[in-house]
Amino acid sequence: MASRPTAPAPRPLSPHLTIWKWRVHMAVSILHRVTGHALALGAVVIFAWWLAALASGPDYYRFFQDIVFSPVGVIVGIGLTWAMFQHMGSGLRHFIMDTGEGYDLVTSRRLAQATMLFSVLATLAFWAFILLGKGI
Repeated sequence: MASRPTAPAPRPLSPHLTIWKWRVHMAVSILHRVTGHALALGAVVIFAWWLAALASGPDYYRFFQDIVFSPVGVIVGIGLTWAMFQHMGSGLRHFIMDTGEGYDLVTSRRLAQATMLFSVLATLAFWAFILLGKGI
């Protein structure tokens, strides 16, 4: 007589959420992925909208400029600029690690902190130049 198949034993859950502590280099690694996606989506949407505004005539282009230079548009621009600098700094960090350097915890933490500091300072400098130089 054939026996009935038994249900498989429950698989163990991965303990990664309960064992690992959040560290700055983990956050920077996740931010690298998030900022890459945000930049890809933001660049496509804004570039397509800009091209459509150019093709639609001066009235719609003026409307596009009004939106882009509005407070909400500037906030979106600042966010995308920060994402660009964060992604760039993290990419440089990965480049250094690709050479085999920076894998010890102290250096990894310092490089991750440097990418965060770089992205904030570069964004502030960029937008200070834009807003003060343009008079928006």
